[in-house]
Amino acid sequence: MASNLFDMTGQVGIVTGAASGLGRAMAEGLAEFGAKVVMADMNPDTLAAEHAKLAERQLSVHPELCDVRDEKAVDALVAGTVKRFGRVDAVFANAGISAGPGPYTEQGQLDNVSMADWENVLKINLTGVFATIRAASRPMKQQKSGSIVVTASSAGVRADKLVGYAYASTKAAVINLVRQAAIELAPYNVRVNGIAPGPFRTNIGGGRMAKHPEVMQTFIDKTLLKRVADPSELKGIALLLASGASSFITGVTIPVDGGTTAW
Repeated sequence: MASNLFDMTGQVGIVTGAASGLGRAMAEGLAEFGAKVVMADMNPDTLAAEHAKLAERQLSVHPELCDVRDEKAVDALVAGTVKRFGRVDAVFANAGISAGPGPYTEQGQLDNVSMADWENVLKINLTGVFATIRAASRPMKQQKSGSIVVTASSAGVRADKLVGYAYASTKAAVINLVRQAAIELAPYNVRVNGIAPGPFRTNIGGGRMAKHPEVMQTFIDKTLLKRVADPSELKGIALLLASGASSFITGVTIPVDGGTTAW
């Protein structure tokens, strides 16, 4: 039956940046469809709180502290998951941070971009994603199966004056990283895809929207659906790409942006 395509019973997933926002929704969605989900994050308090909420519902979720800037920590996260559960079927390279405002403000313009902030965003949003893909690929190549999903952004597809330089640059980079890794891993039946969210109510986008109504309205105006999305609206695409429902999809990044990139 078609509904069985989305069944994750007996499968194992890892989600980085799982303590909030899109990562939290991804972890919840996979667990709701039967997966054992390792929730990885670098914030211990938030991770503990969100894990407790999902565990209360008898979902199979397992918290692990991990800073994706540390490649050894990422390797240990994946290796530890395989040791514990015997396999890993879906890995979401989702952890990411903002780069501050874009060039619509003086603070976000070229001469005022902090190089320290630039380097930190690259370490998390690009190098951390690469480290996660690399670590996930090792057991998946041995299994001859698996799905790796990267969180990109509509800001990596088109220019956006609201978005900081480092964020836009790293999200564009991971879209091509998805294609590159998909080429290498396809012979092992390992699929690599991306999701490009538009404006969502998360720590990255939602915080600025809440403080600045004019920013919220600008994001709304960019979408065809004329609204900002809730993180729960990412569950469907996350489940699609993690499950057998997408068995013939690899090397693509799918917009989930309310029509932002249709303009």
